[in-house]
Amino acid sequence: MKNKFILSIPFTGLGCYGGFRGNRWLRNRITIFKQFVIPSLLNQTDRDFVVWFQWRPEEKTNKYVIELEKYLKEIPNFNFVFTYEGICIYDDKFDDITARGKLFNSLHLSLQYLFDHLPDCDEVYWLLQPSDDLYDKNTVALIRKAFKHNEKAQAVSYMRGYICNYKTKEISEYNPNTNPPFSAIRFPRDVFFDPSKHMKYISLKEDVGKYKAGTPQPSHEYLPKCLETYYFEDRGFCVGCHSENISTYYEHPFKGKKVGEELLDNFGIMDTPCLDIPVSYRKIIMRKLPYKWQRKLRYLIGEKLVSRFYEFLRQ
Repeated sequence: MKNKFILSIPFTGLGCYGGFRGNRWLRNRITIFKQFVIPSLLNQTDRDFVVWFQWRPEEKTNKYVIELEKYLKEIPNFNFVFTYEGICIYDDKFDDITARGKLFNSLHLSLQYLFDHLPDCDEVYWLLQPSDDLYDKNTVALIRKAFKHNEKAQAVSYMRGYICNYKTKEISEYNPNTNPPFSAIRFPRDVFFDPSKHMKYISLKEDVGKYKAGTPQPSHEYLPKCLETYYFEDRGFCVGCHSENISTYYEHPFKGKKVGEELLDNFGIMDTPCLDIPVSYRKIIMRKLPYKWQRKLRYLIGEKLVSRFYEFLRQ
């Protein structure tokens, strides 16, 4: 069966702060994307894919986004598309009715821009590509092979990977205890392009905690509860740390033993210079606290106080 491959980047529009953390955050994140993620994408042994950037409507006129699009157009044989209709994943920072409505609307308005990029195929392979993390150079090829040789597989995922401090380029093993976000879903083409079928296809098959059966995949942890999922045994992703992360930093509890820098070549960043971006005093102080305190403060200040402020502004 013919397939087309898409790497999906939910760049802005997710979660707290109205889905946007300000131009300072955006400028730094684009710098990280250019310096680390693009070399990793260009390092893939299979380059037959489309990179789908998802933005809020407001980013249509954002100078940093406009500059990024111009930059990408200068890269030879780099196939990409920008959509400005919000993110096309379930946003668990909202109540279920709101999250479903946002997802349906984003899919309905965004998918039309992908028709010309995914022509003449029977299946669409959708891989989540965070805007600051990396994949092993063989990932695209491995996913194609996995789906080809396992007709039952609806999704494939990595369970283990690495974590890299972009400011020093130290790299260590990374061993999460839940299903990480580094996974790909196989869609029949007609299902992928139909918002209702799309949402149903990726939904929970049974009640799980507060989420009822039929809820579109609430987050990456629930992937095995939504789709027939198979796992790669090898480590195939690299979490990037740079002081601008929302929740992950280099001394994260999931961090394992340090490994040799030769592994940087697997992710296309062996020759990339160390990252140099300014860090706010707030984050410098936060990083000195125990990890549990950091999570508590992010929740109280971010998800509670700031989110309520943005909700007040929207009313």
